[in-house]
Amino acid sequence: MKSVFALLIALGMGLALAQKGPITVGSKIDTEGEVLCQMVKLRLEAAGFRVNDRCRTGTTNIVRKALTSGEIDLYPEYTGTALTQFFPEAQVEAALTRDAKRGFEKAKELDAKNGIVWLNPAPANNTWAIAVPKALAEKEGLKTMADFARYVNAGKPVKLAASQEFVDRDDALKAFERVYGFKLKPEQLLILPGGDTTQTETAAARGTNGVNAAMAYGTDGAIATLGLVALTDPRGAVAVYQPAITVRKAVLDRYPELATLINPLFATLTEDVLADLNGQVALGKKAADVAAEYLKQKGLIK
Repeated sequence: MKSVFALLIALGMGLALAQKGPITVGSKIDTEGEVLCQMVKLRLEAAGFRVNDRCRTGTTNIVRKALTSGEIDLYPEYTGTALTQFFPEAQVEAALTRDAKRGFEKAKELDAKNGIVWLNPAPANNTWAIAVPKALAEKEGLKTMADFARYVNAGKPVKLAASQEFVDRDDALKAFERVYGFKLKPEQLLILPGGDTTQTETAAARGTNGVNAAMAYGTDGAIATLGLVALTDPRGAVAVYQPAITVRKAVLDRYPELATLINPLFATLTEDVLADLNGQVALGKKAADVAAEYLKQKGLIK
């Protein structure tokens, strides 16, 4: 009888040792955040982790607080967001935020003091942008943000669909206004909840409530599909936004294989790849399905 109990105890201990996690993954509520979150979730599950799905946790301030408080263990963040929003005491110079390599190293260095580790970033820049209907762009000669400023300052009709975060943050609309010399009035803004650019871009494409401009991201896949054009930022008003997984150091110390699972995945995520994946979701596919198809295609899950 003792040998049976001993065997059961040994088996139980073996299962306990083999069990990894749970790991709680989160993300912002935009399309790309959810796709990246689902990718990480599926990748970890395939490696034997139990994963709690908290994808679409909330806006930047909510998901960041969830990470630092231990409510979630990791989520995808952007270098430009960290450098412009998370470390006001560091007074990071603007030039640094526009340098992909140096900006990432600085974000990694500053966040280490908070017990947060940045894994390797994707080779993509998901920067803020403003998109307008192609017909309007061709009629008014709108190719750059300087052209947009000229259009606004001429008193021509403009209404921008955006999130409250895009309007409020110093590194988003305010940066465009400051660098290019224009100012949108409250009545020229349509504030939509969350940060889903599919909604803002659809509003611009359809002319909802007079909207003819939209908050957009550099890796949005729906821009061309919706008949919009993203205006370029030749003066570098906004920072470089490379996506990377931010993870609590205590969790990474316990499961160092997280880096070897996630880094190879993010190395494949170029701007074109992310635009394609985001576009699939914008056209109606579920983020989890898009993530699974991509991982299987790359041989990262079976």
